[in-house]
Amino acid sequence: MDRSRVSAILLLGLPIVGGMTSQTLFNLVDTAMVGQLGTEALAAVGVGGFVNFLSVALVMGLSAGVQAMSSRRKGEGRDSETAVPLNGGLVLALVLAFPATAILQAFATNIFALVNEDPAVIALGVPYFEARLFAMLGVGINFAFRGFWNGISLSIVYLRTLLIMQISNIVLNYGLIFGAFGLPEMGTTGAGVGSAIATYIGALTYMWMAWRRARPHGFLAAMPSRDTMLTMLRLSLPSSAQQFFFAGGLTALFWIVGQVGTPEVAAANVLINLTLVIILPGLALGLAAASLVGQALGARDPVDAHRWGWDVIKVAAVIMAVLGLPMAVVPELILSGFITDVETRALAIPPLRLVGIVIAFDSVGMVLQNAMLGAGAVRTVMTVSIVTQWGIFLPVAWLVGPQLGYGLFGIWVCQSGWRLLHSSALAILWERRGWTKIKI
Repeated sequence: MDRSRVSAILLLGLPIVGGMTSQTLFNLVDTAMVGQLGTEALAAVGVGGFVNFLSVALVMGLSAGVQAMSSRRKGEGRDSETAVPLNGGLVLALVLAFPATAILQAFATNIFALVNEDPAVIALGVPYFEARLFAMLGVGINFAFRGFWNGISLSIVYLRTLLIMQISNIVLNYGLIFGAFGLPEMGTTGAGVGSAIATYIGALTYMWMAWRRARPHGFLAAMPSRDTMLTMLRLSLPSSAQQFFFAGGLTALFWIVGQVGTPEVAAANVLINLTLVIILPGLALGLAAASLVGQALGARDPVDAHRWGWDVIKVAAVIMAVLGLPMAVVPELILSGFITDVETRALAIPPLRLVGIVIAFDSVGMVLQNAMLGAGAVRTVMTVSIVTQWGIFLPVAWLVGPQLGYGLFGIWVCQSGWRLLHSSALAILWERRGWTKIKI
């Protein structure tokens, strides 16, 4: 791989890596804050956060549709039309978010109780979940803008906006959890309210940035055509379904861990958030691959598009191996900053060490999944994700963890096997190159 390609990957990918890593680090700070309130509070926010992830999956798929179409238009040299898919994504965010929020708010307690039956966790977690639900429209707007800026290779705008949003999140959460800065002390509910407000701060920042920089690209110049909206739906709905089932799988994972015990749920919450420190840089480089692949296909160069996938994997694997090393070598030191209870921390040490050992191999799946989304192969990605997660991982994890008695570590062994299987399946499909024939 020559230096020019490495430079192109890093120029586009590093701002995305920085933005997504900063988001995870701020989430970890939030987790550390809530961890001071006790094991039940930590478990409540963990379950509530992933139930919310499941709920907003409907609008998260807008990012894939906008990015695939915007990057393809850029590759075709149609710069004045690259923001037209963004307009369509914003319309869909408005149409989808309002009714979904109303329905989910009405059944918030019932939904939460399906995942965790502990009364103390429910009492703390439901208000947090309800607060996060009010931000669904903001999430849809943010993901549509993320797809646009990354699709036209201006990921630095994404980074700047995300930093503003996350700094707001950390200040608001601290103030509302503990009653600092003259704000009311709201505990776990304050964490949800702070995150919701920060989401809308991010959405307003994106709108301001787009008004300044995206109008020459067609931002708010006109409503997208019927064909554009149909293509947006064709690309976004399978991606939303994939996100929904992935988020549902994480929520089901919390339910499975909950069958083992509440301390295990608290440990799993920290484990997943720590894992995202490594995974998100891989996903971020995958978003860079999506743009590079889409632009190459727009320029009618499928050979170059195929090469971009493997080139980005090489960069991602190195970064993730470096980030995984401390987790493999000194997991107890890392966990001590997030889990105060000694017994709960001991439960998390072996799974975290395993994550650090295998995470570099997971870069193949994370990069190729997004690269295929950039090519428009959304149904293929959806099928592989759902089959490997729901058809294999979750049933095996349920059997190994609570039923056979291997507990949290047994569940995490199954998770590692699933991620390696997912990567292998996508690598085979990438080499077959059927994705090069998709028209957008």
